[in-house]
Amino acid sequence: MGLFEGKKGVVFGIANDHSIAWGITEQLHAQGAVMGFTHLPDSDPARPKMKQRVRKLVEPIGAKFVLPCDATQDDHIDKVFAAARETFGTIDFVVHAMAYASASDLKGKVSDVTREGFKQAMDISCYTLMAITRRAKPLMNKGGSILTLTYYGGEKVVPGYNVMGVCKAALESATMYLAEECGPDGIRVNALSAGPVKTLSAAGIGNIKAMMDLYDAYSPMRRCATLEEVAKSAIYLLSDLSSGVTGETLHVDGGYHVMGAPPAYLAKKSEE
Repeated sequence: MGLFEGKKGVVFGIANDHSIAWGITEQLHAQGAVMGFTHLPDSDPARPKMKQRVRKLVEPIGAKFVLPCDATQDDHIDKVFAAARETFGTIDFVVHAMAYASASDLKGKVSDVTREGFKQAMDISCYTLMAITRRAKPLMNKGGSILTLTYYGGEKVVPGYNVMGVCKAALESATMYLAEECGPDGIRVNALSAGPVKTLSAAGIGNIKAMMDLYDAYSPMRRCATLEEVAKSAIYLLSDLSSGVTGETLHVDGGYHVMGAPPAYLAKKSEE
């Protein structure tokens, strides 16, 4: 039996077959989970044909529902959890894999971000976790788990990450506060901080290749974590294996986040 035999949940935020949310979904499915999914409405001009793309991935693994969801609209989130209640009765996990900032705000200076751009980025990248948690709690079994995705740019300055780093800092803070609120109900809330992975969202940050080269050179493991490794770590946080863990940000980045200076071999090379 898999870790998720008999477990039911909802996954928000699959973009394509390279996304971290899809990697997590594959691992959940392999461990016996049954799931419902969301996709951005096709009416969103920035994300055409999302329904078709997501359905092509999740229907072969037995998706119980696939619904459009613009998470900035409360009624969309309400419909997703109404479907979850009707389909599953109760749920055991939720994956929140949503973040967004306009290209101009993401690539520009933090001080130049527009007020509306900031509101939109913070709404999608942080507030949606709170909105989803509020609706998930009444359906969630004791021992349930809510997982969100973050990045090191919310802790330290990562050039090119800019306003999204501000949003991720807020998201990680929200994770801790939600963990405290949900804990008495036996529900855990955690964040997974993956190193650079070639995803659609990563492409918007800038030179992802240069960033991955940096991880290869500086991280203790001398490489980035793979998508599969990130997804397997998510399984840990979503499953009963982490039953005593909440409010945590788990880094899956080859150890890059622990480094305060270049590795000794690079320091020696620079001296030469």
